[in-house]
Amino acid sequence: MVSFWNTFFYEPLYNALIFLIGVVPGENVGLAVIALTVVVKAALYPLSQKSVHTQAKMRSLEGELSLIKEKHQDDKKKQAEATMELYRKHNVNPFSGCLTVLIQLPIIIALYFVFLKGLAPNGGVLYSFVQFPEQVNSVFLGVDIASKSITFALVAALAQFWQTHLTLPKQKPRGETASFADEFSRSMNVQMRYVLPVFVALIAYTTSAAVALYWIVSSLFSVGQELLVRRRARVQETNNEGR
Repeated sequence: MVSFWNTFFYEPLYNALIFLIGVVPGENVGLAVIALTVVVKAALYPLSQKSVHTQAKMRSLEGELSLIKEKHQDDKKKQAEATMELYRKHNVNPFSGCLTVLIQLPIIIALYFVFLKGLAPNGGVLYSFVQFPEQVNSVFLGVDIASKSITFALVAALAQFWQTHLTLPKQKPRGETASFADEFSRSMNVQMRYVLPVFVALIAYTTSAAVALYWIVSSLFSVGQELLVRRRARVQETNNEGR
């Protein structure tokens, strides 16, 4: 298991980071982490873009989902069947966003171990075609990126909050006859919106500023995707109305 982890996660990430440090201006670790994040997000773009479109579709179906809940409020089985049928009709997979998150988790963990073990030359890990830079500058925006930073951790939390605020549907008022599923959905919405950013801040601070920086850039990348999808949707709606 350790060998699998090193071969497919730790070593590729270590070598990618070392390579990027050697090519970015000033051999700066912070710039290398940003470049690495962009490379990872670009590789995951097809998956994440599909997830963004799925979230947008689910928001557009809120009205129909409310009608289904109202129509089958006394029969949860029919309510679930009707909901899944609606998703199939509009080709929506409500769990599509989970895969993107699950793929990124090993990357974040591997990045933590890269900085935990340090960026010193390691001949047993370094690929033959990757040269270790003569000088490594770990200071980014006045902060040692390999150490902990409360500022970077807080910015990572704010970026995560912005991302979830944009992507999650608006929380509806609690009804008098709310079902268990409604309460569960409300609870998950609250946790994703408010608890997750706090969790991100704690993880980012207890690891390193590099992990926080990765999270910041990743969240901002996702925000950009969301805004782009919304802009395209508005343009398409305007074009359809003009016909």
